[in-house]
Parts: sequence; structure tokens; C-alpha cells
Amino acid sequence: MYWGYGMDPGLLLFVIPAFIFSLYAQARVSSTAQQYSRVMASVGKTGAQVAEELLWRAGVRDVQVSRTPGVLSDHYDPRHRVLRLSSGVHDGLSITALGVAAHEVGHAIQHAVGYGPLALRNRLVPVVNLGSQAAIPLFFIGLIMGSGSLMNLGLILFLGAVVFTAITLPVEFNASSRALAELQAGGYLRTERELAGARAVLNAAALTYVAALAMAVAQLLRMFMLARSRED
Repeated sequence: MYWGYGMDPGLLLFVIPAFIFSLYAQARVSSTAQQYSRVMASVGKTGAQVAEELLWRAGVRDVQVSRTPGVLSDHYDPRHRVLRLSSGVHDGLSITALGVAAHEVGHAIQHAVGYGPLALRNRLVPVVNLGSQAAIPLFFIGLIMGSGSLMNLGLILFLGAVVFTAITLPVEFNASSRALAELQAGGYLRTERELAGARAVLNAAALTYVAALAMAVAQLLRMFMLARSRED
């Protein structure tokens, strides 16, 4: 059965619930990060200082730590070997600052040791970026024109984006595990409260990647449903 262009049950069944979950994940990471940004770590060191020390302890000597604009814009740049920390993390003394900085150090360590999922994700980035931008326009052009080949091409390209998002999950979870282990081993989390706070921050951040995967899968299911309805 074809529902017509004005009817899109996949939007209601899949995309809207995934979008609501995504909003929840974003709200949770924001509130958790804000909560523990007011809790100062007893070690008395900034996120940048902790990042530099953790890199040194891990034997990673070719990665620089720098400040980057924005809020929660922290990331590891594997091309230039730079750990880019937002001002609040770079200069912060809080549990949030230490947790986020250590998470990005986790990515740098992954890169240094050749962690498989990270290497695969980095290789897929250029292809997936191009494919994901073209996927949905191609699919809906095919839907409107009645072109099954265009719809199939859009589906294949978007499936690649979903696989890429799925690969991101173990990369992020592993970086967080490395972060907590390194913070504990280095004596940067000195109490159970500090450890629990850092874990809460990292778990909330990980939820956003779960939400991203849920959103991607929901969109893919919606596209499959539309394609099937066009064939009926």
C-alpha cells in the first residue's frame, strides 16, 4: 500500500520518538556537565594540565593540547595531532573539565596504539560525509520521480552513514573507559564522589552517541517504509 506524499507513518513511528530521545540525551549531557562543572576536583589542576600529564604518562609525546572556541566543542584532531579543548575544559578545575579532557586523551591514546574501530572510522569519514549529504536528497528525488534506482542508491548511501554511526559507539565507550582508568591510575580522582561525578559526565556524553545511532536507524527505517509503500 502506498500512503502518498502527504502521509508518512515512518515519521511518526520511528523518527519522532528517536528525535525526542535525542533531545533528552542532549538535555542530560548539558545538565550533567553543568552540575559537575560546579564541583571542583581536589587535585587542583586544569583540564589542560591533566590532559598533558595523561598524554605523557601514556607515552604519547607528539600530541599538543590547545584551546578551541565554543562550549562542549572538545575533540581530538588526528590529522594535526592536537587535543582541542573548549575554554571551560582547558582552564577548568572541575570534575567535568577533568572528565572531558581525559576522554579526549582517550582518543589520542586510541590513535597512538592503532585502536581498530577508530582507524576504521577515520578512513570512512571522507566517504561517509559525502554519501550522507547526498543520501536523503537522492532518495526523495527518486520517490517523487518514481525512480527505484535513485531510491536504492539513497538507501545504500544512508546505510553507510548508519554503519559509520554504529562504529562510533565502541570508539566513544572505549575512550571513556580509558579516561576513567587513567584518571584513577594517576590519582586525579581522589574520592568516590569525584569518581562518580566523572563517570556521570562520561555516561551522559555517551548517551548522545546512542541517540545519534537511534536517530540514524529511525531515518533508515522510515526510508525503507516509504520505498516499500512506493512499490505496492
